[in-house]
Amino acid sequence: MGHFVQILLLLAVTISVVVTFQRLHVPTSLGYLLVGVILGPHTIGLTVSVPGFVTLAEFGVVFLLFTIGLNYSLPQLKVLRHQVLGLGSGQVAFTTLSVCIILWVSGLSVAAAFVFGAVFAQSSTTIMSSLLSEQREENSQHGCLGLAISVFQDVTAVPFLVIIPVLGASVAANVLLGTLGLALAKAILAVAVVFLAGRWLLRPFFHLVSGHRSLEMFTLAVLLVALLAAWTTNSLGLSLAFGGFLAGMMLGETEFRHQVESSIRPFRDVLLGLFFIGIGMRFDPAAILPIWHWAALGALLILLSKIIIVTIMVRRANVGTRVALRTGLLLSVGGEFGLALVAIALDSKVIDIQLGQIAITSVLLSMIIGAALIRFNDVIASSMFSDVHSDNAEIPELTETSRPQVLIGGYGRVGHTIAVLLQSSGIPFIAFDTDPKRVAHGRNVDGHPVYYGGISDPGLLSGIHVERASLVVITVNDSDTAWAALSYLRRICPQVPIIARARDLDASIRLRNAGAIKAYPETIEASLHLGETALQLLGVPETDIDLVIQGVRDRGYAPVLDENVSKKGPLRY
Repeated sequence: MGHFVQILLLLAVTISVVVTFQRLHVPTSLGYLLVGVILGPHTIGLTVSVPGFVTLAEFGVVFLLFTIGLNYSLPQLKVLRHQVLGLGSGQVAFTTLSVCIILWVSGLSVAAAFVFGAVFAQSSTTIMSSLLSEQREENSQHGCLGLAISVFQDVTAVPFLVIIPVLGASVAANVLLGTLGLALAKAILAVAVVFLAGRWLLRPFFHLVSGHRSLEMFTLAVLLVALLAAWTTNSLGLSLAFGGFLAGMMLGETEFRHQVESSIRPFRDVLLGLFFIGIGMRFDPAAILPIWHWAALGALLILLSKIIIVTIMVRRANVGTRVALRTGLLLSVGGEFGLALVAIALDSKVIDIQLGQIAITSVLLSMIIGAALIRFNDVIASSMFSDVHSDNAEIPELTETSRPQVLIGGYGRVGHTIAVLLQSSGIPFIAFDTDPKRVAHGRNVDGHPVYYGGISDPGLLSGIHVERASLVVITVNDSDTAWAALSYLRRICPQVPIIARARDLDASIRLRNAGAIKAYPETIEASLHLGETALQLLGVPETDIDLVIQGVRDRGYAPVLDENVSKKGPLRY
């Protein structure tokens, strides 16, 4: 059968299977895996063997990591550093370490045990998000936590792209440590090269390209940058996908990020589909019989390790036990990125074919069982815990109404004060905070509609229909988080007024430039209140005091910052 006919067969079978899976509401990634099994060399029937197929499919992971990099640029990672370094990275680190130790004690080599740990630590964001959406749980507390941790896994798992290929190069401990050190040095060099190129070349380059107003040229430019970065890291002995991630991070800082993501999405989806087809072709159904018990144990290890670790971690973050367990059930499912790591480990000769079959089968079984656990997470948690009064709170949407509705970002000292004032005035509001203690106190003690979530999270803002808000009040103490939220809100709902809290004048100017109507610097406002009281005690008329204070605010606080103001005489407004 000619190559052209094989390509037609591949397309026909893929469309048939994927459309069927979509109608059954099954994640399409599993459909691509099934296509690979059907057309692979290990099953009876027609086999597709197109030259360059594996090489082409590998770019699917490159563009996947490129897209992840777009969504997690350096400023955004800084804003989300507490979550990335907390629950997200902690779950990956503890699961990898736990599985690695268990399998090493069971007789696997350290390198193979590490690969299994890295693979088992991944969860499927696709399966989780689709099932949560069907069950209308995507805005629940456990839904937000589960999706946040799952997405952060993609970022925290990037070092595996550097480490796993190295493990196949040497086995001796002293040589391995030296090789790992060299690989990390190369990774740092790659980050520096791509970072400098991104800072000095990418923005001018895309300004030049976009000036021609040609979508084709813009798309070609995106492909060139992504593949050039992948070639750079590959030339340094690192993975292609690592370069794609770095390029995405750099472009994520530019004003072209959304158009870049739109341009790359068709290539990413198609090539990623080919990649999963390639994974399916590696799967040998006949090999399941001799290894089924190991695969079943592997799937059980994936499910139990993540349920236990995630539940403990989330519970220690002062989230209710029931929500913690439901979050653990969500993240128990195996992940597609884990299959990508299996492919990298097989290509790097870190694990042999039999171990690869066990890893792939374990992940696939965990996807099937994990999907059932996600589907019935409420039933399972309810049967084990009865503290349902607060854990099952769903995040409401802002409704289409003529009444004012306020969104408060941050429920600390300032956010709590604003909530009290709004409640006293009979104005409906909802508040969000990323500190579970504040959320619990706001809900259970204050009786306010406070929910877990970050005000800079686009998915959360979209889910609650932030465009229906009458006012957004950003009270978070972190100016980077406030700036990220402002920038996003100004793009998607410019009609909604936003006021913000600022620590000082510099933060106030930055937030006002980002789109805040008002951004009050706390230090200066405290001084103004003291000055207002002083003038009142000195007998200055209230109207004059109001004019002076408001005049200072209207002039951007310049009068109180001008050290020569005392030489110019009294302020006149």
